[in-house]
Amino acid sequence: MKLPHSVRIFAICVVGAVVASCESLSVGPYPTQPPANLAGTSWRLVATRATDGAPATGTPDDPSKYTLTFGKDGRVAARLDCNRGAGTWRSGPGDGTSGSVGIGPLASTRASCPPSSQGEKLAADLGSVRSYLIADRRLNLSLLEDNGILVWEPLPPPVRR
Repeated sequence: MKLPHSVRIFAICVVGAVVASCESLSVGPYPTQPPANLAGTSWRLVATRATDGAPATGTPDDPSKYTLTFGKDGRVAARLDCNRGAGTWRSGPGDGTSGSVGIGPLASTRASCPPSSQGEKLAADLGSVRSYLIADRRLNLSLLEDNGILVWEPLPPPVRR
């Protein structure tokens, strides 16, 4: 059955209005506004843990080689050993110390780091971050499908001379 032209135009307008209104909503776990508790903060990686609370499964040899800065504008900057990365971040509802969060995708440099580097794995893991918890002054980023927790401590302020 073929609908009259005016009915088809009306249907297209209704569908368009629904899509436009859905795009303005925060559908899914990540709205576009960064939360105040992560915005403007900088962290360095201190450990990778299993989700079952087991001891750390990885500890960087130098935490200052692996850093993460959450911009107030929704941008994120990462140091990934000898490489640098940049992208976006977004978060969902939370209570100020926990909630959903997503990072990336990250664009990064491709320098050849030493074989012991955790930079490539960290870049991949950051794309799998799904939630955060701040406890004992540490940021815990949980990975998708219980694949681990990235544990970060606040980056010390720069030394002024």
